[in-house]
Amino acid sequence: MPNITVFDPSEYHVRLVGRMRTAAGLDYTEFSDQFLHAAGVLPGIASSVSTKHGLQTQKYRRLKLLRIDICGHVIEDMQVYVSHFEKHWGVDALIGLDFFRQFCVTINYNAGQIITEPYEV
Repeated sequence: MPNITVFDPSEYHVRLVGRMRTAAGLDYTEFSDQFLHAAGVLPGIASSVSTKHGLQTQKYRRLKLLRIDICGHVIEDMQVYVSHFEKHWGVDALIGLDFFRQFCVTINYNAGQIITEPYEV
């Protein structure tokens, strides 16, 4: 059965709400260092990291998230990049093709829906 995730098509970016469990009970999707630090997953933020000219973000390390819920799909032990995002962007994570390649994905931009379902074998 497909999962339907809604978003506001009037926004500049497709903004989704995801859930992460840090106590355990993405190739790589990116999460901001500020978000991961606030969630208690990253012990500290590297103060020397800044976005290099011409880049959208600055990846500087990898981290394994024990459990994450994106578009209604729970993924365990997902490797993600820790990245520096500028605060004024208002973004905490970028979902990468590593996630979307696992599913059959349909984006209905007019309806504001992302439809994801596992591939049938």
